[in-house]
Amino acid sequence: QVQLVESGGGLVQAGGSLRLSCAASGRTSRRYTVGWFRQAPGKEREFVTAITWIGVIYYADSVKGRFTISRDNAENTVYLQMNNLKPEDTAVYYCAAKVVNTYDFWGQGTQVTVSS
Repeated sequence: QVQLVESGGGLVQAGGSLRLSCAASGRTSRRYTVGWFRQAPGKEREFVTAITWIGVIYYADSVKGRFTISRDNAENTVYLQMNNLKPEDTAVYYCAAKVVNTYDFWGQGTQVTVSS
């Protein structure tokens, strides 16, 4: 089991930046892929970005060029740098971890609100 805790959300104006963190504890010795997802009010949860244990990265088209994912394996933390934020980025952001195919472990989420 691994526990995930997100932090860093908040309120920002359009064009601004935020940095989210996802801190892992528990069985962190396994080689997890960590992903960020988001869910806006009335919408389904959607994939944002993910990073594998060895650093392979995937981004949703909607955030390419604006968001950057990184990880510090020594600190068991994954970061999401979000630049040039848009009102449509407003959502609860969740980090999640998987070993193989399914994201089995989820954080509690952190709210990101972008005002226009």
